[in-house]
Amino acid sequence: MLDGKLEAQGTVLAAGDYAYFPPSDGLALSATGAARAEVIEKPYIALEGAATPKFFTGRESLVAGQPLMGDEALQVRTLVPADTSFDFAVNTMTFQPGAALPMVEIHVMEHGLLMLAGGGIYRLGDSWYPVTAGDFIWMAPYCPQWFGAIGKTPAKYIIYKDWNR
Repeated sequence: MLDGKLEAQGTVLAAGDYAYFPPSDGLALSATGAARAEVIEKPYIALEGAATPKFFTGRESLVAGQPLMGDEALQVRTLVPADTSFDFAVNTMTFQPGAALPMVEIHVMEHGLLMLAGGGIYRLGDSWYPVTAGDFIWMAPYCPQWFGAIGKTPAKYIIYKDWNR
């Protein structure tokens, strides 16, 4: 959730909360007032032999951050269990001012991110893009990418990746 409140299966979701809806369960999400949420909607592709994941909710602030490759200035929070039943991963990444990915990355899967706070510079291929809160980036498979935080406040984004496919 970005702001406002939504209800999912009797659970009220507020800013920083998230929910997973299993495929074809017919579960509903509703709002009683103004609300904004990031929705990641993809066809589910099960990994052979893996059980279909069940509905769950969580709160990003309750997930322990882990330093990326030992860098305490770059914290990753894993929002979806690292389980083969999920065909995707969702993480938040928080960069302290001046922090950057330690290398240019290239992934075999598509992915996308939404800037939640702060700003920085994002490299996609051979191009560089200034980004701030509210910007969305979609990255094709095999696209070289890199991010560095610029400014006096932390930069934060939520990132989705195809996984276990």
